[in-house]
Amino acid sequence: MAGKKNILDKLAEEVDKIEISGKKKEVSEKRELGRKKKQETSIKKKKVKVKVKVKKSSSEKSLPRRQAGKKGKNELSMEELLKENPIEIPEVGDVLEGKVIEISSSYILLDLGPLGTGIVLGKEMKDGLNIDGKIKEGDTVSATLTSLGDESGYMELSVREASYEKAWEDIEYKRDAQKTIITKVLDANRGGLIVEINGISSFLPVSQLSSKNYPRVEDGSKSRILEMLKNLIGRELKVKIISADRDEEKLIVSEKAVMSSEEKETVAKMKAGDIVEGEVSGVVDFGAFVKFFPPSKKDSGKEDDKLEGLVHISELAWQLINDPREVIKKGDIVKAQIIGINNMRVSLSLKALEKDPWENIEKKYETGNVVKGKVDKINRFGVFVYLDKNIHGLAHVSEFQEMYPGKRMDDVIKEGESYQWKILSIEPKNHRMGLALVKDKSSKKKEAESKHKEVSDKQQAVSKKARKKEEKKKVKKVIEKKAGEKKSLATPDLAKPEKNKKSAK
Repeated sequence: MAGKKNILDKLAEEVDKIEISGKKKEVSEKRELGRKKKQETSIKKKKVKVKVKVKKSSSEKSLPRRQAGKKGKNELSMEELLKENPIEIPEVGDVLEGKVIEISSSYILLDLGPLGTGIVLGKEMKDGLNIDGKIKEGDTVSATLTSLGDESGYMELSVREASYEKAWEDIEYKRDAQKTIITKVLDANRGGLIVEINGISSFLPVSQLSSKNYPRVEDGSKSRILEMLKNLIGRELKVKIISADRDEEKLIVSEKAVMSSEEKETVAKMKAGDIVEGEVSGVVDFGAFVKFFPPSKKDSGKEDDKLEGLVHISELAWQLINDPREVIKKGDIVKAQIIGINNMRVSLSLKALEKDPWENIEKKYETGNVVKGKVDKINRFGVFVYLDKNIHGLAHVSEFQEMYPGKRMDDVIKEGESYQWKILSIEPKNHRMGLALVKDKSSKKKEAESKHKEVSDKQQAVSKKARKKEEKKKVKKVIEKKAGEKKSLATPDLAKPEKNKKSAK
């Protein structure tokens, strides 16, 4: 028995020796790997930086193995080593960079260097990386730390959060640098278009659409505008970011802000006074839009070379216009003069090419003249009156109140009818004329008749009131008389009994 026990003890000792030698070999391999890592370029991260300085001496190679309980001259304790080579421990929310070392359908492993290995799981991986053929082993990616360690010892990371932050950083850079971005229209509403930049929903207002895509609707129908906007869904547009608010998650872009250098050069060559010819592309309440070839490209023939300008309602003609559709319509070919260029906006005028009817107005009209004029419009300021096709004046409300105190203008004057007017003032440079209504004989006669009728009506009303009063008095007397008679019948005769008493005596 003792012999067997000795044999078993020897076998156990041999096994222990084998295990110890295996562990020593593993430790030595790890140390060798560590030395190699120290010699490599230090790993740079966004928020985690590890710097290791290795000091070598000529006697380092000949140092003996460290014995338990003893320390060599050049050996440092762990505390001293950490002081010389500080390592920042990351916190939850920090963004780390790591190299992809393994890709699976349900997770990705990242090498975080001295910090260990990180893992990106499930939705955090798919939403953030969009890995289908876009990422491979060896790529460096950024991820947000969500947990310092799970059950398996891995640091849990979120690529989705990190990619969201990176997306906004890129958006803010493109906004500041005014970069041109190509984006696809996803949806439309009455206010504009919904597009997407870096996976973030963005809004393109109708007012920021280019002239090519702007929905010009003659009657201003909102349903028609929405229909035209929906036709743009699925199309790619070139835009620039004009507003980006990360906290509010609001992103606004503009299509009309995108202008090529060639277009800018073309506009720069134009100047006020140039005459252009073009087609009316739309009519709205405040004027008309005209597409035209700039003078430098008048023979181009390419639709893309056309520019668009606005003819304001006040520049359509010399006369007052209430509705632009009365004098111009879509598709009309017109000649216009450039009267202004402001921030790439071209202002045009049709009336600038016509003779100014106010130039020689004093030859036709003089202050003090009484002329016939047609009432065009009545508002709270007064009455707008046309003396002829192009010349108009204003009869101010104050002049009317002096003539007809206590009356409203539309009680005396009707739109579309003609009256006699006295010219009070003429200002050719400002295209202004002051007028006052003249009472003609018929109107004076009518006024006298109306006054006579008014007095007569008042007198009749007074006499009628007096008659009613007399009648009431008569009725009152009759009632009082009848009441007195009834009272006398109801009162007994007290004098008769006394006479009877005397006769009885």
